[in-house]
Amino acid sequence: MKFTAEQIAGILEGDVVGNPLVEVSKLSKIEEGEEGALTFLANPKYTHYIYSTKASIAIVNKDFEPEQDILTTLIKVDDAYKSFSKLLQYYNQVKLNKFGIEQPSSITSSAKLGSDIYVGAFSYIGENVFIGNNVKIFPGCYIGDNVTIGNDTVLFAGAKIYSECIIGNNCIINSGVIIGADGFGFVPNKDGAYDKVPQIGNVIIEDFVDIGAATTIDRATLGSTVIRKGVKLDNQIQIAHNVEIGKNTVIAAQTGVAGSTKIGENCQIGGQVGFAGHLVIGNNVKIQAQSGIGKNIKDNETLQGSPAFGYGDWNKSYVYFKNLPKLVKTINELEKKGNGNS
Repeated sequence: MKFTAEQIAGILEGDVVGNPLVEVSKLSKIEEGEEGALTFLANPKYTHYIYSTKASIAIVNKDFEPEQDILTTLIKVDDAYKSFSKLLQYYNQVKLNKFGIEQPSSITSSAKLGSDIYVGAFSYIGENVFIGNNVKIFPGCYIGDNVTIGNDTVLFAGAKIYSECIIGNNCIINSGVIIGADGFGFVPNKDGAYDKVPQIGNVIIEDFVDIGAATTIDRATLGSTVIRKGVKLDNQIQIAHNVEIGKNTVIAAQTGVAGSTKIGENCQIGGQVGFAGHLVIGNNVKIQAQSGIGKNIKDNETLQGSPAFGYGDWNKSYVYFKNLPKLVKTINELEKKGNGNS
C-alpha cells in the first residue's frame, strides 16, 4: 500500500516541505533509508543522516532548519517521535484490516459471530462460542466450546483458547499463546505414581490485555485464573492455575508464576523471575530480572536476588561479594601478622 507525503501530512496534521506527491510504501531507520521509504528524525545525534538518507520522506520537528541541501521531502510536525509512533499505529491498523471468513475453516452452527470479523483459514470455532465485533482471528487458531471473545480483539496465527475461557475487549493474543490448558495438578498415590486432579475452572482475560508469543495461561482447578485490565505479558511466560494478576502490571519474558499466587496492580516484573505458589504480591512492586520470590511482598517494594531481598541491600551486598577474594586475602594477611606477633 502506498501513501503520498500529502496524505501522511494530513494524518499527522503536519506541513510538507518538498514534493507533496512523492509516494512511500515502507518504513525504515533514517540511516538505512532507501527510495520509497518513510523515516523520521527525532534524536539530534542522527541529524547528519538527514543529508545522506535515501528515504523519500522524513518526518521532522517543526523547528528543524536544514544547514545544507536535502533531497528528501520533509513533513514538519510538533513532535516527530510521537507522530511517527502514531503513524506506526495507523499502519498497523491498515495492515490488520481484514474481513471475511476464509476457507477451509470450521465454525459450528451454534457459534455467534459479530460484525466485521475476520476468520483465517484452518481456524476452528467450537460450540456456543460468542465473538464480538471487529475481531480478527488469523489462520490456524483454535477456539474451544463456550468461549467468549470481546470486541476489537486480535488473535494471531496459531493461538489456542480452550473451552469456557473469557477474553475481553481490545486484547492482543499473539502467535503460539495457549489460554486455558490444564493447571499442573497431581496427587501422589500409594505406589509413588501421580493421579491427575481435574482442572474444571477457566481463564478470564479482561480488557486491553496484551499477551506475547508462546505465553501460556493455565485454567483454574476451581474458579478462574484472572488477568486484569491493562496487563502486558511478554513472550514465553508461564502463568499457573488460579493465579491473579492485577491491572496494568507488566511482566517480561520467561517469568514463571506458580499456582494461586496473587500479583497486585501496577507492578513491574523483569525477565526470568520465578514466583513460588500461594504468595501475595502487593501493588506497585518492582522486581529485577532473574529474582526468585519465595515470600509475600508488601506494596511499593523493589527487590532483587534469589532469594530476593531489598534492592538497595542487594546492591550493597553485591559490592562486598565481588570484592570477596580481596577481603579474604586481607584477612589472611592480618591473621599471619597477628600470629607473627604472638
